[in-house]
Amino acid sequence: MKNSPEINLESLYEGMPAVTPAYGRSLAEAGAVCLDEVGHQSGVEFQVKGLHKTKYKLLWPAVTPQMKNCYNDLQDSTEYGAYGIAFLLLKQLTNYTVIQRSKKGPGFDYWLGKEGGTLFQDKARLEVSGILKGTASKIASRVKQKLTQVAPSDGTFPAYVVIVEFGSPLSQVAIK
Repeated sequence: MKNSPEINLESLYEGMPAVTPAYGRSLAEAGAVCLDEVGHQSGVEFQVKGLHKTKYKLLWPAVTPQMKNCYNDLQDSTEYGAYGIAFLLLKQLTNYTVIQRSKKGPGFDYWLGKEGGTLFQDKARLEVSGILKGTASKIASRVKQKLTQVAPSDGTFPAYVVIVEFGSPLSQVAIK
C-alpha cells in the first residue's frame, strides 16, 4: 500500500470549477465523518471496482466532536461525502472535472467537462450514490438502479455512475 496513489479529501478545500472551496471543505468533512463512523483511520486502502480496477490510499482531515455534531445526519453525510470522493476519483481516473451542478429532473447530479474543454464538447454526466455500510449485492443493485435513473437524459453525452461504499471502503464505477 505504501506505493499506492493517494486521494486526499483535503484537496477538495481548493475547490473545482463547480465546487467552491467552502463546499469542498463540507464534502471532505462529511466524508471524513462517514469514514470515522465505520471505524476507518486516514490512510486506509480504498478499492475501486467496475470500469476501473485499482486502489488508492484514502486520506482525510481529523474528525472533531464539532464535525460529528454538524454531520450527525449520516444519510445526508453519506451523500455529500460520496460526492467529494467521486469528484476526486474521477479526476484521478479520467480527465474530467466537475463543471456544473445539474438541475433536478434529468436523472444525474453533475456535469463533467475536460479541463480547458469547450461548451457542449467533451462533456459527460455524473450520478453519485453513497452507502454507509453495504454488501456486494446492495452495491450492484445500486449501480443498476442509477444506470436506469440516468436513462431519461441519454443521448450525446456518456454518463458515469459512481457508488461510494464507506464500510469497505470501496467505489464501483460504471459508464453508460
